[in-house]
Amino acid sequence: MPVLRFDNVSKQYPGGQQALSDVGFQVDAGEMLFVTGHSGAGKSTLLKLIHLAERPSRGAVLFDDRNLLRVRGRQVALHRRRVGVVFQDHRLLADRTVAENVGLPLLLQGLRRGEIAKRVRAVLDRVSLGTRATALPAQLSAGEQQRVGIARAIVSEPALLVADEPTGNLDPTLAAEIMALFESLPERGTSVLVASHDLALVKRMRKRVLVLDKGRLVDDIQPEDLAE
Repeated sequence: MPVLRFDNVSKQYPGGQQALSDVGFQVDAGEMLFVTGHSGAGKSTLLKLIHLAERPSRGAVLFDDRNLLRVRGRQVALHRRRVGVVFQDHRLLADRTVAENVGLPLLLQGLRRGEIAKRVRAVLDRVSLGTRATALPAQLSAGEQQRVGIARAIVSEPALLVADEPTGNLDPTLAAEIMALFESLPERGTSVLVASHDLALVKRMRKRVLVLDKGRLVDDIQPEDLAE
């Protein structure tokens, strides 16, 4: 059963900029895949539609078979608990420790502090940052900061994780570590959709690839066809 489906989705911004045109695809539960394309191809807009930072102009985005156009008001926050988001620039709070940054989504959900501490410890161990819980973001390397961002995105155990150019500022070794972490998430029930323009990295991962060009989905490449 698909966790996410785009049905002939188009997005036009004010002023007439056409970001997406008649895009259709689905993401199955427990699947990891990539979306790629040149700068301005529509990758970021596609991800924004998934976590309701934007709304489609036409068509439907369905999450667990629910049309996201019908998600309004308080339901937006509930939806976002089920969609983890990883940004290229981390967006960590500079005056909060690693543990406080990671636990923020749970705090906003109203969980008890004891439960928050337990879940934060567990997720920091998963991303190999168990010993850095009390550090501030400025004390971390770029790779560590990105892993904090990932921990924050998955601490709520989302059904889907979307990542926008998550390795853009990392060297190849760190990028490979981040990809290995993403690759482990479907085993725990989280589907993963990564936007990246790094074609070499995408090809090495041997996952399904959606290719955008000028807002249109021009290819949907299966792993076995990547060599071609």
